[in-house]
Amino acid sequence: QVHLADSGGGSVQAGGSLRLSCAASGHPYDRNCVAWFRQTPGKEREGVASLTADGRAAYADSVTGRFSISQIAKNTQDTIYLQMNDLKPEDTAMYYCAAKPYCTLGICGCPFGVEYNYWGQGTQVTVPS
Repeated sequence: QVHLADSGGGSVQAGGSLRLSCAASGHPYDRNCVAWFRQTPGKEREGVASLTADGRAAYADSVTGRFSISQIAKNTQDTIYLQMNDLKPEDTAMYYCAAKPYCTLGICGCPFGVEYNYWGQGTQVTVPS
């Protein structure tokens, strides 16, 4: 069983920065893909950034060049970070970290459009306009 606990959200002025953290524990196989998603009321959940166990990152077009995903392992727990720079009002959302095995239901990789098995509780990011 994987447990994810995300934190680090807050309110920041446009152009500012925030770093979200996600403490991840559980079997490493079940979290070979980690990702950050975001959602605002009335909109579909959007994939923001993903990271494979061997360090390959992918980003949504809307955040490329501004956001960076990384992962640090320590003992039995990993921490997944989302560094967010040059924040814009349209980045306002609830952000969730998520994890899954690298291959699920015959599909391998960490695309945003597949089901992620494990989710954090969410952390709110607000960028006033």
